Amino acid sequence: MSVTVSKVADPADCYAIRYVVFVEGQNVPVELERDDLDATAIHLLATDNGAPVGAARIVLKGDTGKIGRVCVLKQARGTGLGAALIREALEILHDTPGITRAALGAQIAALGFYEKLGFTAYGEVFDDAGIDHRMMELRLDT
Repeated sequence: MSVTVSKVADPADCYAIRYVVFVEGQNVPVELERDDLDATAIHLLATDNGAPVGAARIVLKGDTGKIGRVCVLKQARGTGLGAALIREALEILHDTPGITRAALGAQIAALGFYEKLGFTAYGEVFDDAGIDHRMMELRLDT
């Protein structure tokens, strides 16, 4: 496995992976999967030997970088690819002036994954597209 994660100017491959994972795999309505934030988001694409296998996006707001739409195709899960996407997102946020906090809405099943990467859950469980989530954060200024 030869994995790279990088920012992309054209998010078409990211959208295609998100469609497979969220719309086909988790029955998220297509009109909820894509939103207006995609136009201004930073899009990350993970590739394995050049083939697109994972994606994420970062939305900047105030002092916070919100990481979202984190997904990995089934054949690439369990390989460390998801963690590589998060680490790249955190590196970008560390290098962005004024950003002191990373946040994300984690599916309940993924809380442990994000905790291992340093995130802390807060707030109540909430529904996003029919899937239970909790907010998580990681301070970048400590």
